[in-house]
Amino acid sequence: MWQALQERLGNKLSPADRLITVWRLIPFALRGLWEKCFMGKSSGWVLVGKQVSIRYAGYLEAGKQLIIEDYAEINARSTQKIILGNRVTIGKYAIIRPGNLYGGEPGEGLRVGDHSNIGPYCYIGCSGFISIGNNVMISPRVSIYAENHVFDSPDATIKSQGVKRESVVIEDDCWIAANSILLAGVTIGKGSVVAAGSVVTQDVPPYSVVAGVPARIIKNRRTDS
Repeated sequence: MWQALQERLGNKLSPADRLITVWRLIPFALRGLWEKCFMGKSSGWVLVGKQVSIRYAGYLEAGKQLIIEDYAEINARSTQKIILGNRVTIGKYAIIRPGNLYGGEPGEGLRVGDHSNIGPYCYIGCSGFISIGNNVMISPRVSIYAENHVFDSPDATIKSQGVKRESVVIEDDCWIAANSILLAGVTIGKGSVVAAGSVVTQDVPPYSVVAGVPARIIKNRRTDS
């Protein structure tokens, strides 16, 4: 474990800074060892911050070097589980929620590829299935919703009409910038950038840069100089 941690820290820290960093991570490692006892599967070490909430941890699977930062919440109960790849980071106060915390019908779940991160204060509502590829950067306060409320009948309450679940796909090598919102049913193509504060309501072609409310294509990274 400690050898892998040293490799992750790299050679940019001075010996003193490296020692301080490792020392501060000891409580994270101890909490991670405890949480691994309840997880469905984990192939490497886990670092867990303070007051992290992992509920139904048997539905959570992870690869190597998982980091869950302070105050994050993961409700793992889902039909397709919460599956996290190698070197995934879940930021502070992030919420991953496929369904109600107090029972009811479970959501479909989430898959996150290798070397991807979910930033601080993100909300991942994976009642419909959400697939996040490899090397994806999700910045702080991004919200992703894989369901919509049904409101066809004006004579019934919206709450009583239920929801429609749809998947969300973020392909490899994407950057979802801060405060963006991705709505149910969209696919973000490989190598795309979603500008800060955008609301994505339609599919984004590969290597696109989109911005606005609703998000529009403003550039293609391959064809536009």
